[in-house]
Amino acid sequence: MQRHLRPLRPPATTPRPAPTPKPRRVTSWIMAKPEHLDTEHSAALADIPARCPALRAVHRHVAEFAAMMHDLGGDRLDGWLRAVEADDLPALHTLVTGLRRDHAAVTAGLTLPYDSGAVEGQVNRIKALKRAMYGRANLDLLRQRVLIPH
Repeated sequence: MQRHLRPLRPPATTPRPAPTPKPRRVTSWIMAKPEHLDTEHSAALADIPARCPALRAVHRHVAEFAAMMHDLGGDRLDGWLRAVEADDLPALHTLVTGLRRDHAAVTAGLTLPYDSGAVEGQVNRIKALKRAMYGRANLDLLRQRVLIPH
Protein backbone atom coordinates (compact mmCIF):
# COMPACT_ATOMS: atom_id res chain seq x y z
CA MET A 1 0.00 0.00 0.00
CA GLN A 2 2.85 2.42 0.79
CA ARG A 3 4.41 2.08 -2.64
CA HIS A 4 1.36 3.59 -4.37
CA LEU A 5 1.43 6.80 -2.36
CA ARG A 6 3.79 9.59 -3.19
CA PRO A 7 4.98 12.14 -0.67
CA LEU A 8 3.24 15.51 -0.60
CA ARG A 9 6.50 17.40 -0.25
CA PRO A 10 9.80 16.79 -1.95
CA PRO A 11 12.50 15.30 0.25
CA ALA A 12 14.32 17.82 2.44
CA THR A 13 17.58 17.16 0.60
CA THR A 14 16.32 18.84 -2.59
CA PRO A 15 17.51 22.47 -2.51
CA ARG A 16 14.87 25.00 -3.38
CA PRO A 17 15.80 27.60 -5.99
CA ALA A 18 15.98 31.17 -4.85
CA PRO A 19 12.69 32.97 -5.42
CA THR A 20 12.57 35.18 -8.49
CA PRO A 21 12.55 38.84 -7.45
CA LYS A 22 9.55 40.94 -8.41
CA PRO A 23 9.95 43.30 -11.40
CA ARG A 24 9.41 46.34 -9.19
CA ARG A 25 12.25 45.22 -6.91
CA VAL A 26 14.59 44.66 -9.86
CA THR A 27 13.65 48.09 -11.22
CA SER A 28 14.51 49.72 -7.90
CA TRP A 29 17.90 47.94 -7.89
CA ILE A 30 18.62 49.10 -11.45
CA MET A 31 17.62 52.68 -10.65
CA ALA A 32 19.65 52.86 -7.42
CA LYS A 33 23.25 53.97 -7.26
CA PRO A 34 25.43 50.85 -6.98
CA GLU A 35 27.06 52.11 -3.78
CA HIS A 36 23.61 52.39 -2.13
CA LEU A 37 22.81 48.69 -2.63
CA ASP A 38 23.70 46.23 0.10
CA THR A 39 25.74 43.15 -0.80
CA GLU A 40 22.70 40.86 -1.03
CA HIS A 41 20.89 43.11 -3.50
CA SER A 42 24.08 43.74 -5.47
CA ALA A 43 24.60 40.00 -5.82
CA ALA A 44 20.97 39.51 -6.90
CA LEU A 45 21.29 42.32 -9.45
CA ALA A 46 24.49 40.78 -10.81
CA ASP A 47 22.74 37.40 -11.14
CA ILE A 48 19.76 38.73 -13.09
CA PRO A 49 21.51 39.53 -16.41
CA ALA A 50 22.65 35.91 -16.53
CA ARG A 51 18.97 34.92 -16.52
CA CYS A 52 17.83 37.68 -18.88
CA PRO A 53 20.40 39.23 -21.26
CA ALA A 54 18.04 42.06 -22.23
CA LEU A 55 18.18 43.32 -18.66
CA ARG A 56 21.96 43.65 -18.94
CA ALA A 57 21.47 46.17 -21.76
CA VAL A 58 18.68 47.96 -19.88
CA HIS A 59 20.88 48.23 -16.79
CA ARG A 60 23.78 49.60 -18.84
CA HIS A 61 21.60 52.20 -20.60
CA VAL A 62 19.90 53.33 -17.39
CA ALA A 63 23.26 53.66 -15.62
CA GLU A 64 24.66 55.71 -18.53
CA PHE A 65 21.63 58.01 -18.54
CA ALA A 66 21.86 58.46 -14.77
CA ALA A 67 25.54 59.36 -15.16
CA MET A 68 24.61 61.94 -17.82
CA MET A 69 22.08 63.46 -15.42
CA HIS A 70 24.51 63.50 -12.52
CA ASP A 71 27.52 64.82 -14.47
CA LEU A 72 25.50 67.25 -16.66
CA GLY A 73 26.65 65.34 -19.75
CA GLY A 74 24.11 66.55 -22.29
CA ASP A 75 26.78 66.36 -24.99
CA ARG A 76 26.61 62.54 -24.73
CA LEU A 77 22.84 62.39 -25.29
CA ASP A 78 22.90 61.78 -29.06
CA GLY A 79 25.32 58.87 -28.71
CA TRP A 80 23.20 57.40 -25.93
CA LEU A 81 20.05 57.68 -28.06
CA ARG A 82 21.76 55.88 -30.97
CA ALA A 83 23.04 53.13 -28.65
CA VAL A 84 19.56 52.53 -27.23
CA GLU A 85 18.02 52.41 -30.71
CA ALA A 86 20.63 49.82 -31.75
CA ASP A 87 19.38 47.41 -29.06
CA ASP A 88 16.10 45.50 -29.31
CA LEU A 89 14.44 47.10 -26.29
CA PRO A 90 10.92 48.34 -27.21
CA ALA A 91 10.30 50.01 -23.84
CA LEU A 92 13.46 52.09 -24.14
CA HIS A 93 12.63 52.87 -27.78
CA THR A 94 9.45 54.53 -26.50
CA LEU A 95 11.55 56.60 -24.11
CA VAL A 96 13.92 57.58 -26.94
CA THR A 97 10.96 58.66 -29.09
CA GLY A 98 9.74 60.92 -26.28
CA LEU A 99 13.21 62.36 -25.70
CA ARG A 100 13.67 63.07 -29.40
CA ARG A 101 10.32 64.86 -29.48
CA ASP A 102 11.69 67.50 -27.11
CA HIS A 103 15.39 67.10 -27.86
CA ALA A 104 16.41 70.71 -27.21
CA ALA A 105 14.79 70.82 -23.77
CA VAL A 106 16.26 67.43 -22.76
CA THR A 107 19.73 68.51 -23.89
CA ALA A 108 19.39 71.77 -21.94
CA GLY A 109 18.19 69.86 -18.87
CA LEU A 110 21.16 67.51 -19.08
CA THR A 111 23.65 70.33 -19.69
CA LEU A 112 22.65 73.43 -17.71
CA PRO A 113 23.10 73.61 -13.93
CA TYR A 114 19.62 75.10 -13.34
CA ASP A 115 16.61 73.20 -12.06
CA SER A 116 12.94 73.99 -11.61
CA GLY A 117 12.57 72.36 -8.20
CA ALA A 118 11.33 75.50 -6.43
CA VAL A 119 8.76 76.22 -9.14
CA GLU A 120 7.56 72.61 -9.14
CA GLY A 121 7.19 72.77 -5.35
CA GLN A 122 4.98 75.85 -5.61
CA VAL A 123 2.88 74.28 -8.37
CA ASN A 124 2.44 71.17 -6.22
CA ARG A 125 1.38 73.30 -3.23
CA ILE A 126 -1.16 75.27 -5.29
CA LYS A 127 -2.63 72.11 -6.80
CA ALA A 128 -2.98 70.58 -3.33
CA LEU A 129 -4.81 73.72 -2.12
CA LYS A 130 -7.06 73.63 -5.16
CA ARG A 131 -7.92 69.96 -4.59
CA ALA A 132 -8.61 70.58 -0.90
CA MET A 133 -10.94 73.48 -1.71
CA TYR A 134 -12.71 71.89 -4.69
CA GLY A 135 -16.37 72.92 -4.70
CA ARG A 136 -16.16 74.75 -1.37
CA ALA A 137 -15.21 78.29 -2.29
CA ASN A 138 -14.71 80.71 -5.12
CA LEU A 139 -11.60 82.05 -6.82
CA ASP A 140 -11.23 84.92 -4.32
CA LEU A 141 -10.64 82.56 -1.40
CA LEU A 142 -8.26 80.42 -3.46
CA ARG A 143 -6.28 83.56 -4.43
CA GLN A 144 -6.08 84.59 -0.77
CA ARG A 145 -4.86 81.14 0.35
CA VAL A 146 -2.25 81.03 -2.42
CA LEU A 147 -0.89 84.51 -1.76
CA ILE A 148 -1.05 84.30 2.06
CA PRO A 149 0.10 80.78 3.01
CA HIS A 150 -0.89 79.46 6.41
